[in-house]
Amino acid sequence: MGSLGAILKHPDDLYPLLKLKMAVRHAEKQIPSEPHWAFCYSMLHRVSRSFALVIQQLGTELRNAVCVFYLVLRALDTVEDDTSIPTDVKVPILIAFHRHIYDRDWHFSCGTNDYRVLMDQFHDVSTAFLELGKGYQEVIEDITKRMGAGMAKFICREVETIDSISNSMGLFLQKTNIIRDYLEDINEIPQSRMFWPREIWSKYVNKLEDLKNEENSVKAVQCLNDMVTNSLIHMDDCLKYMSALREPGIFRFCAIPQVMAIGTLAMCYNNINVFKGVVKMRRGLTAQIIHRTKTMADVYGAFFDFSCMLKSKVDKNDPNAAKTLSSLEAIQKTCRESGALNKRKSYIIRNELKYNSVLIVLLFIILSIIFASLSANRSSD
Repeated sequence: MGSLGAILKHPDDLYPLLKLKMAVRHAEKQIPSEPHWAFCYSMLHRVSRSFALVIQQLGTELRNAVCVFYLVLRALDTVEDDTSIPTDVKVPILIAFHRHIYDRDWHFSCGTNDYRVLMDQFHDVSTAFLELGKGYQEVIEDITKRMGAGMAKFICREVETIDSISNSMGLFLQKTNIIRDYLEDINEIPQSRMFWPREIWSKYVNKLEDLKNEENSVKAVQCLNDMVTNSLIHMDDCLKYMSALREPGIFRFCAIPQVMAIGTLAMCYNNINVFKGVVKMRRGLTAQIIHRTKTMADVYGAFFDFSCMLKSKVDKNDPNAAKTLSSLEAIQKTCRESGALNKRKSYIIRNELKYNSVLIVLLFIILSIIFASLSANRSSD
């Protein structure tokens, strides 16, 4: 759970954090007893705890399919990301990956930490995959085939244009992850992973890796803001897609990651720390998003709040300031016109008097307990 200092600073995080902790325990109890399913769900918790919680919104059949699908794509991504694998070995594996998932005995050792465990025991994932309905199998095979072929096609090519990363429903999430993970990708050993498109970064530096150099900090932030601004063009489509979802479990499954994405972009925008380490939302805010994202009104409210946070960080001297502000104002207009903004608590705007009052009450309770304890000890003496 979050640290005491963080909770005192953000007291509204306490209840969502407690609820999130209970949800984690509940999810762990739901792990099936069969060894291959136990491996899949325990591995899901290890490689993505937040996603493991999100899929708990789904019914059992769909949850199993999504769990396996996620692990298959994680395994495919692990092969693609491992820069120690020679190209002549990697490319055939990527192209044939959609066939490997039907082989109960296939595995390939690569990756690090939990991802190596996933790859070493991939036969457990294949066993679970073969127990899914034929419809689920066909969808997973088709997407895996297309993604593997795409990875193989571009494995030796640098990302040249924005369109290179603009061909799936997950654009907003994909671009957010690419922005957030710049330093991890560029520092990959033995070879850097370069996902930021040349079309953008070449306006600021000669080489993508130059952005992490301190002497280029001004250009780096401008490039970062350009990347974030490019991601914002997908927000309206995201809202339209989510507003069409009717089944509550599927809605939450889709909406929570999108809200986390806009929140992450708000944290990353104009933030030099993207080039120095990991920038992410505090755990308490993540817990609040999971707890509070239940309806489309909640999504409109979250998108409005995080766009306000991002807007407050825009430097009018930034080369893309006008374009950034235009995108943000458009999405804020959409959120206002939804009529939902008065029906939610804000993630951003806080009442400082209320915050101070909470601290005073907490302090008073702590002092009262200490005083009562001291009085009891004196009486016994």
